[in-house]
Amino acid sequence: QLQASGGGLVQAGVSLRLSCAASGGTISSYSMGWFRQVPGTEREFVFVAGISRSGSSAYYADSVKGRFDISRDTVKNEVFLQMDTLKPEDTARYYCAASGEIVPFSNPDRYEYWGQGTLVTVSS
Repeated sequence: QLQASGGGLVQAGVSLRLSCAASGGTISSYSMGWFRQVPGTEREFVFVAGISRSGSSAYYADSVKGRFDISRDTVKNEVFLQMDTLKPEDTARYYCAASGEIVPFSNPDRYEYWGQGTLVTVSS
């Protein structure tokens, strides 16, 4: 089970840190990804960032590269998404997901487990 938290309403330019707490399994057994979905639309889940099963490699969408950072704490069994210099276009519901793959694919179909999402709203 994955539980995402840390979303909120913020102004452009500030930072937020999302957390994803895992239970019933250890995150070191999975590659982990963060996806986002714009509320009120039928858009698909868009890959934001991912961290490999070993924790040694991180991957980012071009739109967030240099602003977002994904990390994990295997002791606490949590994954984090540090989001800096937020922009209005970052507004979305953010989901964490776990995949049995070695690396985090950008295709959401490669992920077996999903959290419920946390809403991030960035005002201009």
